[in-house]
Amino acid sequence: MAIVNTGDDLVAPILQSGWTVVSDGFGLTTSVSVFKGDTTTDVAAFLVKGTAHPDASYSYLKIDKWRISWDALDIVTITVDYVGIAPSVNGGLFTNPNTSGANGLTSEPLTSHPNFFVADAAYAGVIAGAGPYTADTLGPLVQSKATPKGEPTLSFTGSNGACFESEDGGRFIGFVDPIYPSFYGKTNYLATTTTYSGVIYMTEEASVLSILEYLNKASATTAWGSFDLLPDWAPVGTVINIGHVNLLSQVNVEMFGALYKVNYEIRYSKTGWDDYVYINVP
Repeated sequence: MAIVNTGDDLVAPILQSGWTVVSDGFGLTTSVSVFKGDTTTDVAAFLVKGTAHPDASYSYLKIDKWRISWDALDIVTITVDYVGIAPSVNGGLFTNPNTSGANGLTSEPLTSHPNFFVADAAYAGVIAGAGPYTADTLGPLVQSKATPKGEPTLSFTGSNGACFESEDGGRFIGFVDPIYPSFYGKTNYLATTTTYSGVIYMTEEASVLSILEYLNKASATTAWGSFDLLPDWAPVGTVINIGHVNLLSQVNVEMFGALYKVNYEIRYSKTGWDDYVYINVP
């Protein structure tokens, strides 16, 4: 028996009822919409990445990906995923950042410890002290800086058997006194480390280029330029005479529909990122 066609010819796909819109709470909006069409439908022309949603209220949503089902009775079912940024969030230019923090320990040289040279009241005592240090037979013989071609001289020790090549410091040789077993032979310690990772979506290439300009730059606030990348609970600020404490350390970009998906990483340093080494932004 031949097929009898009635109603809409479905040459242009028809949006079906029941389509959904979901917000992630940070400004990113997605929609799953189902269309019905005739098998003669020009699917390639309809499914152009970046095409706007047919509903005028959600025209800021653009095609990201789709699925096609070739059904009975010459019907094609097209399921389309749309993505966009709600116009009410930052004018629809970029989402609010979705950021999480990871806190842990990492191995660092003992010489970088904030209590190594200058005593910090938070600790039981200074690790090496600021000097001058005392000539001692515990450490190896070293070449004198004053007479570099002369006979080797004694090295110098400070607190806890910390050994240096000269009275005023110079090269740190190590911990050489076995009566301090917690330091003897040690070179590293476990330092706290905090890293933030997040994602932000953008509609304009200019915004992506702008945030890329802040890579490897430190901030004293939660923001880098117009992009507020850290939550309010993140520690911020500047270490006096050193630098800001948060460094934008990674920016990765990929396309997501008609949007730019930017994954970023921020490293926090309690001691600050030295402004002689890293650009500190206002």
